Amino acid sequence: MLATKIDITLLSDEALMLQYAQGDFAAFEQLYLRHKGGLYRYFLRQLADKSLAEDLFQDIWSKVITSAGQYQASAKFTTWFYTLARHKLVDQVRHLKVVAKVIEDKADDGVEAEFVVSEHNTQSNPAYILESDKAKAALKDCIAFLPLVQRECFLLKEEAGLSVDAIAHIVDANFEACKSRLRKAYDSLRQCITRKVGAAVIGGKVL
Repeated sequence: MLATKIDITLLSDEALMLQYAQGDFAAFEQLYLRHKGGLYRYFLRQLADKSLAEDLFQDIWSKVITSAGQYQASAKFTTWFYTLARHKLVDQVRHLKVVAKVIEDKADDGVEAEFVVSEHNTQSNPAYILESDKAKAALKDCIAFLPLVQRECFLLKEEAGLSVDAIAHIVDANFEACKSRLRKAYDSLRQCITRKVGAAVIGGKVL
């Protein structure tokens, strides 16, 4: 009796990673196709250097390759994946000494964050449903002025499609703090975009 061939496009990220650890390169290719866009935009929107964003992007995929044998599916792949990405981003920013320390207000947990003036490109991201080029440009400007603790939660939600629980794990904060940061990010973006061009829609939310 012939064995049924598995359609890898139907497998979870965790199953794909485990298959790749066993030498299935097609499983790695599927993971790459699923997550290359979100990962690249995650770096690009927090750095002002496309070349550097590409370098970090390649570094993370290299880390995935070298870590395949040690990977355990006890947590979601995306949580593990974006934890690697965040650590790499923070290390790189500190190394380049292009950060300015800012203190969040008490309502945002009093967290000390590293703020990086960023470059954004929303054209290829289906999570951003904007009505005009002017609105896209406004969103680009507005995201750049979000405090980092809000901006990183917003990007992990919109770019990576992560749950609040997963985001909390990645940024090492509690669930309610992440909910608060996301709410403040959406509120700030709504106010900022409204001042510039009127209402827009982001990730299905009318701003």
